[in-house]
Amino acid sequence: MANELSNLAPNPGSRKTRMRVGRGEGSGKGRNAGRGTKGDKSRSGHKVRAYFEGGQMPLHRRLPKRGFFNHFSKDFEVVNLEKLGDVEAGTQVTADFLADAGIISRVGKDGVKLLGRGEITVALHVKLAKVSDSARAKIVAAGGTVETPSDDAAAE
Repeated sequence: MANELSNLAPNPGSRKTRMRVGRGEGSGKGRNAGRGTKGDKSRSGHKVRAYFEGGQMPLHRRLPKRGFFNHFSKDFEVVNLEKLGDVEAGTQVTADFLADAGIISRVGKDGVKLLGRGEITVALHVKLAKVSDSARAKIVAAGGTVETPSDDAAAE
């Protein structure tokens, strides 16, 4: 008999047929289907929630609650103008540019906010999520432009 794909079969005894529970007494797993008698775990659909402790007061209710978490808070990475002193004139300053230049280590969930501490002498094109009024005034005075999503919304 030739070794062909059509003749392949597993070695005898290497594959075990699965136990069919609840299929009569003669099957060896009849009557209660190996679940024991009565109770929560003998019923279909029984699941134990990960935090359930058998009726004992659960850990998340035993521990004291402290503080407050504001779900509506904004997450901005903050940069001051003084960090942009080495940037070449005419550069478009975006969140990606700041991250690539190593000026910021992360971009906040809501973007980057530019604050006005420090001076700027070169004209930059700033396109960020937020820019403070003092930073905006200094950039425009240096001959640059500022673009934010709120500016775009106000223009429409």
